[in-house]
Amino acid sequence: MSEPLQFQALHRCGLIVAVICTSFLAILLLARAGERSETEPRKVPPYVPPKGYLCYRAAGKIVIDGKLDDAAWRNAPWTDDFVDIEGDVKPKPRFRTRVKMLWDDDYFYVGAELEEPHVWATLTKHDSVIFQDNDFEVFIDPNGDNHEYYEFEINALNTGWDLLLPMPYRDGGQAVNSWDIPGLKTAVHVDGTINDPRDVDRGWSVEIAFPWKVLGELAYQKVPPADGAQWRVNFSRVEWLHEIVDGKYRKIPDKKEDNWVWSPQGVIDMHRPETWGYVQFTNAPPGEGKFRPDETGPVRHLLHQVYTAQREYRKQHGKWAKSLEELGLSKVSGAGMKGLVRLYATPDLYQATADLNNGRRLHIRQDSKTWVER
Repeated sequence: MSEPLQFQALHRCGLIVAVICTSFLAILLLARAGERSETEPRKVPPYVPPKGYLCYRAAGKIVIDGKLDDAAWRNAPWTDDFVDIEGDVKPKPRFRTRVKMLWDDDYFYVGAELEEPHVWATLTKHDSVIFQDNDFEVFIDPNGDNHEYYEFEINALNTGWDLLLPMPYRDGGQAVNSWDIPGLKTAVHVDGTINDPRDVDRGWSVEIAFPWKVLGELAYQKVPPADGAQWRVNFSRVEWLHEIVDGKYRKIPDKKEDNWVWSPQGVIDMHRPETWGYVQFTNAPPGEGKFRPDETGPVRHLLHQVYTAQREYRKQHGKWAKSLEELGLSKVSGAGMKGLVRLYATPDLYQATADLNNGRRLHIRQDSKTWVER
């Protein structure tokens, strides 16, 4: 027996409403895909130590001419070849880049070798935005607190840009472009011909002598550094895709630059000092020193997970979480520390603290400043 027409109409309307509701629910579920429930534990990525380098005392005089052919450089080891700024998730760089470092009573020396079949540069004015050309960059955080660090960029025309960062851009830092490095020495050597697309070049090399007198301004420790002291340092190379137009090099429009680095950042952002490498200064004879991994590294990593989670929480809720439970990090502990990470928060500020095995305490606060309480 057939259903009354009114009942059939109501049945069809019910089906339509059910379909609409089901679709709406599916959209909501998709929109929330990837979001972490506040009751769900947050996954802490494993700690991957940054690169390390043993920096020996220069055995003789270094002439800053860009060639790295002084006898003192011979016993200085090369760093690992540069990788993509995001790490192994991206292909290896097209061209090789590597660095050597030395020190003496007056300077911290950096020598870089950049493979490049087409050496070009355009900027000639000091403190230009050098990464608009292919360039080589140095980042130095003397005391490893993520604040008050130095940046220096140089192109193949030996044009430099020195600047000071009170704190990373992500935390509201603004570059101090007026900061200069009195006594800085730099030189570039081009193995080929610069700005001439008619031939194939082998590359360019850079020598930089950073005076300790200037680096010591924000080091809050003696300079030259004591035997065994470690500074946070990283290097970056910006490489643009180019084309040749009317016999001249030109960047290909709408193509992003490549960023190749010594110690990978994990993201396209050089201003994350917590991922920079460790440079350990030593008085040992070349080849006889021993690099000492930072025992606080794993704990620093955990505190930065709290920092990252807090940034996400504040973006969503407009305030800082008052407990680790709210962040899905209720029981944060790891190698090198005693007990659990503790969180202290107000509506505007917070501080996360961990007790180290050596009796000291490591802290991080809302602007990523990290320090050891001695």
